[in-house]
Amino acid sequence: MKLRNALRILSDNFSCVYKLLLYRAIVGIVFFGIAYALLNFGLHTIFASEQVQAVGVLIGDFFEALFSGQADYLGTFRDTFSEAMRNLLVMLAENINPIVGTGAGICLVYLLQRLLNGVAVVAMGNIYHDRMRSYSKTSFSAAFFKHLGQALLYQIIYVPVSFLYDVAAILCCWFFFFYTPSLLSALGLVSVLVGLSFSLALFLCLQSLKMTLISAWIPALTSGQSVIGGLKECFGGLKRGFGKRYSCFLISVYLIVILNIVCGLCTLGSALFISIPASYLFLLVVQFVCYYDENGKKYYISLHEIVGADEEPEDLISSEESDL
Repeated sequence: MKLRNALRILSDNFSCVYKLLLYRAIVGIVFFGIAYALLNFGLHTIFASEQVQAVGVLIGDFFEALFSGQADYLGTFRDTFSEAMRNLLVMLAENINPIVGTGAGICLVYLLQRLLNGVAVVAMGNIYHDRMRSYSKTSFSAAFFKHLGQALLYQIIYVPVSFLYDVAAILCCWFFFFYTPSLLSALGLVSVLVGLSFSLALFLCLQSLKMTLISAWIPALTSGQSVIGGLKECFGGLKRGFGKRYSCFLISVYLIVILNIVCGLCTLGSALFISIPASYLFLLVVQFVCYYDENGKKYYISLHEIVGADEEPEDLISSEESDL
């Protein structure tokens, strides 16, 4: 029910997808140019080295062997890749100073980009909150500046914590990918596929857990609470429907992965320009639907349909939409 309602709200306000796409395209182009300049200036010699080229060739050969079923190559891949990585680490240790400087600059650029993208997500949260609460139509610019100070504070807290969480999740997946095949070495190709599958499942489960833990943060922020108050509400609601909420986000994540893979393959990647921002907004709407349902609030999923319990939503305040 929650996923169906979220999908209907998303489709009823699909213009938000194009707004988010345009915003992220502008931000992405600006920060990609800055990051490219930093990498080209600081690490050009390293990228052109034989060690880096060897690792890149091995990764390409791995996926080629994986899809073609070359079991012999996959069985020896771990040892070959480990040797190439050792050579790469030796070379990197000899060039540590430019790597540290460039890495710090790239991390700063990345965090700033995530901060600006996150402010747009909060703005979209304001749009969906107004739509669900009173079926009013809020412009992106008005929503962007409505809680700009709170959105920046939210991102200052969320981005570093989320970044560390994602790094820890990737490290866990890295561990399971390389050590699961060693435990099942007798199975050859099957052990590699099991390790890859298990690592992907673990990563998706960890991402679903992160979204479950903070699902009430943006809805509470757009409802008028402070950033710290919204964070407290996230932890205060852990025992209230946590399992159902986690299942909802886990199913959503898997559906999004499947949808984007299908869109990417069937349209040669062109549909990803729509499906990726739509995926972000779908997860955002799921947060609002869970928040409204768990707090017993009614909300609009379309002009003539209201769902939820207890509290009535506010009267229609958009004459433009009422005329429909």
